[in-house]
Amino acid sequence: MAATHSDYRGYLRNSVDIESGQHRFHPVQSSEPTYRPLLFGTLAIMGLLQVASSVAILLHLTGYLQEVDLSTVPHRPIEEVQTEPVLNALKDKRNRNKGCKTPKESLPSAHLPIDVHQEYSKKGEPKAVTIDWDVEHGYRHRMEYQKGKLQVMEPGFYYVYAKTCFRYYYVGANSGQTGTPQVDVSNTQLIQYIYYESIKNSKAMMLMKTGSTMRWNNTTYNMYCAQQGRGIRLEDGDTLFVNVSNAWMLDPEGEGTYFGAVKLGN
Repeated sequence: MAATHSDYRGYLRNSVDIESGQHRFHPVQSSEPTYRPLLFGTLAIMGLLQVASSVAILLHLTGYLQEVDLSTVPHRPIEEVQTEPVLNALKDKRNRNKGCKTPKESLPSAHLPIDVHQEYSKKGEPKAVTIDWDVEHGYRHRMEYQKGKLQVMEPGFYYVYAKTCFRYYYVGANSGQTGTPQVDVSNTQLIQYIYYESIKNSKAMMLMKTGSTMRWNNTTYNMYCAQQGRGIRLEDGDTLFVNVSNAWMLDPEGEGTYFGAVKLGN
C-alpha cells in the first residue's frame, strides 16, 4: 500500500516544478507585423493603378490622349492645349456634315406673324374675315403664301396652329376726340376659325373653331386670346387660312397673333 502511495505521489508535481519546468510546446511567433506593411503597400499600388487606368480611359474617350502632342505642351498655353482637340473635333464633324441637311431642316414648315398694315371695319359686325400675315418678318420653308393662305407643297401629315389676341380700349375721351361714336363692346363675339381648302375640289372645310362672347367695359383695357392646333393629312396644293370675327380688335403684335404649320411625317 505504501509503495503504491509513493508511486502515485511521483506523478504529482507542485506548482514550482510546473513553472520552472520546460514548456512542452514552443509559442509560435506572430507574423502580423511582417505582413501588415506589405498588405497596405499592395492596396495602395492597386488603388493608384485603378485611378491611372480610369484617367487614361477618360482621356481616350474625350480625345485628349490621341489629339494632344505632349512634346509641344511646354510651348503652348494650357487653355489652348485643352480646347484645341474639342474644336478640331467639332470642325471635323461640320466638314463631314457639310452639304447634308438634318431631318428637321428639311421638313416643310412656316410661322407667320400678323400683318400690321391691314385695316378692318369697326362697325362691330361679327362677320368673320380672313387674316393677312406678314411674310417679310415670318418664316417659310418649302411652303407658299398668297393673300392670307398658306399653301402646302409637299404631301404629308402636318400640325397646324394659330393664335389670335383681341384687345380694346377707348381713348377718345383722353385724346380730346369728339363726335366719334363709341362702339358697343358689352356683348362681343371673338371667334377664331382655321380652314383648309382642298386642291381636289376647291372647297374650304373648317378644321377648328374656338372663342368666346366677351362682356367688356368701354372705359377700361380689355384683352382676350384664342389658341388652337391639330394634326391633319394634307396634299400638295392644299391651302390653310384663319378667319376671325371682329377682326378690327386684333392685337397687331406678332407675339400675340400668329399662324403656322409644320410637317410631322409622311
